[in-house]
Amino acid sequence: MKKAHVEKKKTVLDAKLRTVFGKKNKNLRKEGLLPANIYGTHFPSQAIAVNYIEFKRTFRAVGETGVVYIKTEKEEIPTLITSLQRDPLEGLVLHADFRKVDLSIKIEAEVPLMFVGIAPAANAGGVILTQSDKVTVEALPQDIPNHIEIDLSGLKDIGAEIKVSDIPVDATYTIKTDADKVLVSVAAHKEESVIAETTAAATPEVLTAKPDAAVEGEAGATAAVEEKKEAKKEAKKE
Repeated sequence: MKKAHVEKKKTVLDAKLRTVFGKKNKNLRKEGLLPANIYGTHFPSQAIAVNYIEFKRTFRAVGETGVVYIKTEKEEIPTLITSLQRDPLEGLVLHADFRKVDLSIKIEAEVPLMFVGIAPAANAGGVILTQSDKVTVEALPQDIPNHIEIDLSGLKDIGAEIKVSDIPVDATYTIKTDADKVLVSVAAHKEESVIAETTAAATPEVLTAKPDAAVEGEAGATAAVEEKKEAKKEAKKE
């Protein structure tokens, strides 16, 4: 297991102050602009608009963990993209929120996990179950990793697990998620387990322990964005 090497570079996004709100934002979108807000502790909220295409390109590059400098006519403001509101039908971004950060103060952020490698247990009939796809880290804003790699090649047997405590220590950030939390586990294939139990029941004279029932789980715990609710909140938020 290792942390992905991500080259940090300054990401700048031009913006202009926004003077229209609510339904009038439709006119901005027709012009290729995305309405957005900057907020933060001891920072007066600012309504801005950014180029939609440039925003999409930026978000693909940094996600919600990379520092984006919002450049206005007066200053460059270091921020993190914290939330997006999308059209429930087309999926287009309708509004974005940027959180102003102090580069000298550590913050907590959720970092996605990237699963790499092949688990030998899968070739032996095991089922790889993803229990969590992100962890919370504490770091200076510029040191938050885009993602953390989890190597599955160490999962060799049924019942094997990878926990938060198995992630190598990194000097640039601290993982705040409970060290005992299981990220990935290997369970016996359900069909094989059922067959084994049936065979054992049919031959009672053989005194062997029943195998454990297969553990079922959902592959990935990625939370779906409730787009309809977010879209309805847009007018209130602005």
